[in-house]
Amino acid sequence: MDYEHRKMESKEGIDALFLHATEGILVTNAEGRITRINPSAEKLFGYGSGELMGLKIETLVPSRFTHKHENNRANYAHHPHARSMGLGMELSGLKKDGSEFPVEISLSPYSNDEGNFVIAFIIDVTLRKETENKLKNYSEDLEKQVKNRTLVLEEAIKELERTQKELDASLAKEKELNEMKSRFVSMASHEFRTPLTTMMSSLSLVTRYNERNDPDNHAKHIRKIEKSIVNLTDILNDFLSVSKLEEGKVENAPEEINLKQFLMDVSSEMQGMLSEKQTIIQNYSGDEHVCLDPKLLRNILFNLISNAIKFSPDEATIELYTQVDENAISILVKDHGVGISEQDQQHLFERFFRGGNVTHIQGTGLGLNIVARYVELMNGKVTIESAQNKGTTVTLFIPR
Repeated sequence: MDYEHRKMESKEGIDALFLHATEGILVTNAEGRITRINPSAEKLFGYGSGELMGLKIETLVPSRFTHKHENNRANYAHHPHARSMGLGMELSGLKKDGSEFPVEISLSPYSNDEGNFVIAFIIDVTLRKETENKLKNYSEDLEKQVKNRTLVLEEAIKELERTQKELDASLAKEKELNEMKSRFVSMASHEFRTPLTTMMSSLSLVTRYNERNDPDNHAKHIRKIEKSIVNLTDILNDFLSVSKLEEGKVENAPEEINLKQFLMDVSSEMQGMLSEKQTIIQNYSGDEHVCLDPKLLRNILFNLISNAIKFSPDEATIELYTQVDENAISILVKDHGVGISEQDQQHLFERFFRGGNVTHIQGTGLGLNIVARYVELMNGKVTIESAQNKGTTVTLFIPR
């Protein structure tokens, strides 16, 4: 055993290790010239035996790194120590044919009588890099697949959520419609019965007073019949409007109109709803020609003015104020009637809602809900100011 150990430590043993090592090994002097190189290193760089002897080490370095390598070599010569070369860097070797390949290099300095030298141990890491790249690519592909599947899953979840929301909305809509139908049946059974009973009774009396030649009572009951017909028409119009709104059949179709004349015509049409001593007064200022949907506006005004008439005393005045400027149209409908309690005001635009102080007055509770939705179609807004027993002011604000 001692013999074998001494044999490996001898010059012949060291030479054998140098020549037969599978790693590339070369030795450079203080000037950076190659003084010795083993066959593995020559083969690694594609050179024949002895071709690299005496050449500078930069011969084996890609040209773009030559200057930097010379500086690094000079710095290393001042502070020589065993270390890996280019820690944390990707190193490349340059073959005789000009091709490059990835390498790892370890440096070990030593000195003797002939001067200072550096031994470089060089390993070709091409296979390792290829494996690393394959693993990296595989990892990236896997990450992409996971990401794609996650996106698909997220999209599926979103689709399920959308479907759930649509289903919930559909169920809510169906529930609302069912409740609306129930309320309609309940309300209609009461609201239709009252005017129909009045009409039947008045028709009988009309015939009797006509036979008695009593024109005053005859005319009185004719007016009652007319009022009952108007009430029935209002009820049917309200439900027709709600039905059309629900089906999306109501659209805003503005056209050029003379608003002042339009409002006068509406007031004239509503004279038949006034009691004998009620009046409608108007005040108009600003441009008379505007672009609005006349059908929507007519329905809105009919609802608001009929409410003002219905909830006002017999000798009351209904006021209609209009202001038109370059930006907007403001229309106020003001009455001095029973008003609305503060508690009820927050529910005014809800379907079928009726104030606690007007349950004895005929109505569907749909009018203001319809008004609000028509105004919304016209990109406007509606506000209400009211106090119980002091009257109500409804303001329409419609942009031009």
